[in-house]
Amino acid sequence: MNKNEKFVITLNRELGSGGRTIGRLIAERLGVPFYDKALINALEEKYGLTTDEIERMKGRSHSWWADFKRAMNIGAELNAKQYSNYHIDAEKLPDALSTDEIFATEQEVLRGIAADESCVIAGRCGFYVFREHPNHLSILIQASMESRVARVASKRNITPEKARDIIEHVDKMRENYVNKYTGTSRYDTRNYDLVLRVDGKTEEELADIIMQYIK
Repeated sequence: MNKNEKFVITLNRELGSGGRTIGRLIAERLGVPFYDKALINALEEKYGLTTDEIERMKGRSHSWWADFKRAMNIGAELNAKQYSNYHIDAEKLPDALSTDEIFATEQEVLRGIAADESCVIAGRCGFYVFREHPNHLSILIQASMESRVARVASKRNITPEKARDIIEHVDKMRENYVNKYTGTSRYDTRNYDLVLRVDGKTEEELADIIMQYIK
């Protein structure tokens, strides 16, 4: 990946691995926007984005995402913190409400974003959506079940047993989602340029490793 040209970094991660935090750190260090499920879903719902609406915008302008941001007065401060309620809902039921139309819309939104600006994208089958992008870095963040359980239990103030149940449920749903829409597994390392295990390292240290890889 050449960081001196327009690029897209996609980051797939396991629940409880700290992958979202790592993605935000990378985006901050590179000075580019960070997008995740919560933000994409919120944009689609708040502004009524559908594949038909996006096609109409694309018909008016090749850089439809840039025009859309200007029209909606969406600036550089756009970030997932503005949509904290969506973030919580997305974590509880990450893919339960997904449909073919939603997936198609998400692909169009993500491609529009990447065509307009360099960015870091967490989840949303980004490794697949941008598999033919000329300047794309695909990363998988993993952690041991023990580490994931401890993190989720601490963040949500729940028992380890409940945390494990949530993780196993989310893992199954995400794997089914990825398999349905990409025909591959999210655990297939051939989909990634870089695979990292977080055990024993902080998010900052993992961000350092990724930045070194980019250099």
